[in-house]
Amino acid sequence: MKILVCIKQVPDAEAPIRIGADGRSFAVTGGAWRMNRFDEFAVEEALQIREAFPGTVVEALSVGPARAAAVLRRALSLGADEAIHILREGEEEPLPGEVAALIAAYVRDRGYDLILAGVMAEDDMQAQTGPMLAERLGLPCATAVVAETIPPNGMTIRVERELEGGLREALEMPLPALLSLQSGINRPRYPALSHVLRARTQPMMTVRAGDLPAPPRRERVVLLFLPAPAAKTLFLTGTPAEKAERLAELFREKALL
Repeated sequence: MKILVCIKQVPDAEAPIRIGADGRSFAVTGGAWRMNRFDEFAVEEALQIREAFPGTVVEALSVGPARAAAVLRRALSLGADEAIHILREGEEEPLPGEVAALIAAYVRDRGYDLILAGVMAEDDMQAQTGPMLAERLGLPCATAVVAETIPPNGMTIRVERELEGGLREALEMPLPALLSLQSGINRPRYPALSHVLRARTQPMMTVRAGDLPAPPRRERVVLLFLPAPAAKTLFLTGTPAEKAERLAELFREKALL
């Protein structure tokens, strides 16, 4: 079996993030980037499938600038066999349709039995790349997957999807297929020392995005901005008695008393 895991590099939530000078991208202070948390579950699920089906090959793929190679090294340190970097120059974040087109152009006819991805990216939370990729490749697709089982014959895959209200939907699909995985489907492992050492020197395949056929962008980010404050804050001054009196007046003005 041959499995592809799509991963993304996102800003660390603890890092100071501001809107870039172009007004259409994010600037991350100190270069604090890491693997998307949802994609960590996809990597772990691929590794567990490999353990259940000896001979399975797990490959990780990421679309992004040169710094995105770091998350591919992370995937290798977790146990992925190979890594593919679709190098896209520029800091402007590609939109889901563009990412899906680039991945589809590379992976088509490469014989993947299963493609896994996180249910969404933490930075934009659009949850569109996986389904768009499945559509481009003509693959059956299940989103928000919280459990999966592959029968011994390896011809189909059975999944459970998370629905609203605590409901679940059970599906059975032929392979090859694409799944976007929900958090909690497994518990991502810590990297083994042997894998960490291998990941430092293992070569990865680099493909320039400009060498792949991709349609023109159908949408563009026009502007990023912070929303205006929804309410004002009023600080009361004076003695405790004066503050209490003023607070009572405000409550009466707003019909709260």
